[in-house]
Amino acid sequence: MRWNLRLTAANKGIWKASELQRSLAEHGLVISAGKMSGLWSGQPVSLKLEDLDVICVVLGCEIGDLLIPEPDKVTRPGEETGRQATAVAAGAPAVVPRRRDGRSLPPQ
Repeated sequence: MRWNLRLTAANKGIWKASELQRSLAEHGLVISAGKMSGLWSGQPVSLKLEDLDVICVVLGCEIGDLLIPEPDKVTRPGEETGRQATAVAAGAPAVVPRRRDGRSLPPQ
């Protein structure tokens, strides 16, 4: 999923994170400056569904405006991820897992 808060807010005439933060607070959702910065400039790690409801009300949008599906990024069985395919194509050595305690793994 791609987080699309800034574009959705801009389409509603909100150009600054602080403007949105004030509007959210008026609707009962008080967000710290740090969390607001993360919501505004990046992809949130976690977000309550109740908070999404408030954001949608304030912006007058649907959840589909904020969360854009990216099905092409999903790895399907039998497919390599982009990073794996790039490493294989570049002839990179295979990654050998190691134990955290420094001991070797049993033979395969």
